[in-house]
Amino acid sequence: MAATRPRLADIAAEADVSVSTASKVLSGRADIAEATRQRVLATARALGYRSRGAAAPGDRHGLVELLIGGIGTLWALEVVRGAEAAVARHGKSLIVTNMMHEGFSMAAWADSVLAHRSTGVIVATARAGQDELDRLRAAGVPLVRLDAAGNVAADTAQVGVTNWAGMRDATQHLIDLGHRRIGFITGEPEAALSLERQEGYTAALRRNDIPVDPELIRPGDFMIEGGEAGARALLDLPEPPTAIVASSDLEAMGVYHAAFERGLRIPDDLSVVGFDDTVLCGYLSPSLTTVRQPLAQMADQAVRLLGDLAHGAHPPLTRIELATTLITRESTAAPRR
Repeated sequence: MAATRPRLADIAAEADVSVSTASKVLSGRADIAEATRQRVLATARALGYRSRGAAAPGDRHGLVELLIGGIGTLWALEVVRGAEAAVARHGKSLIVTNMMHEGFSMAAWADSVLAHRSTGVIVATARAGQDELDRLRAAGVPLVRLDAAGNVAADTAQVGVTNWAGMRDATQHLIDLGHRRIGFITGEPEAALSLERQEGYTAALRRNDIPVDPELIRPGDFMIEGGEAGARALLDLPEPPTAIVASSDLEAMGVYHAAFERGLRIPDDLSVVGFDDTVLCGYLSPSLTTVRQPLAQMADQAVRLLGDLAHGAHPPLTRIELATTLITRESTAAPRR
């Protein structure tokens, strides 16, 4: 006998709340205690509950929603371009939502996703509210996280890259050139990929018996300003580094500016490595050595995963991890001192 589809009353009974309270939680109402909300959402996920308004597999419109944490970076533009091309190949259309604009509301956005009866959602930001994402999942909306390893539940579909290995390779490249005092600028603290890249950096140092010096690790935010501030702090040390690894190409651009302010030449006085390999890298002078993320391929895999989930398939892997590649250009050389 086929398993009975769970009802709202089943969720309420299992979570030990009233049917009215369970309904309020699953519809995104804010007037519910946080502990109760979390218990109801966890129960709904465990029982595989889909709200009555959720579209059945194969009964969704040809829309893919992309939620992104700002569109002012080349990384974001590459992701949008890759997602747009991918959904077009699958005969669908893309809706892009920038959650950093003034007046954005996660609850209102989730309501619009449910109203659109979209094929699914790609989340390309670490700042998305988990409660609203849980509400979408409970309503049966397929969801894929982009490059969010470690930030989400193990059963959430994810597409990412080998952040740890990529940063290890970048740091090893500098060590092979003869650098021993290597600075590192982190990414956003709330993004798990930031920690993965930092761990790749420290792993390369330890593998080569180079002490990890906390003074050489400075906070960043993936943006130009964060890279510039981190580089200034590093270059103003009594014994500055001979090389700096940045957690993004934009941060590396900030490093360039800080070096220029101090009359330093790249790579003669300072070697610099970025991460992403956006179009920016070839236009910097000198061109930037960086770690390439296959952003278009990541978006394509995310769209494919959404299609599988929308048709009721259960992918064998909840996380697809794509390989990074070190791209050596003109910004790295052997240290002079």
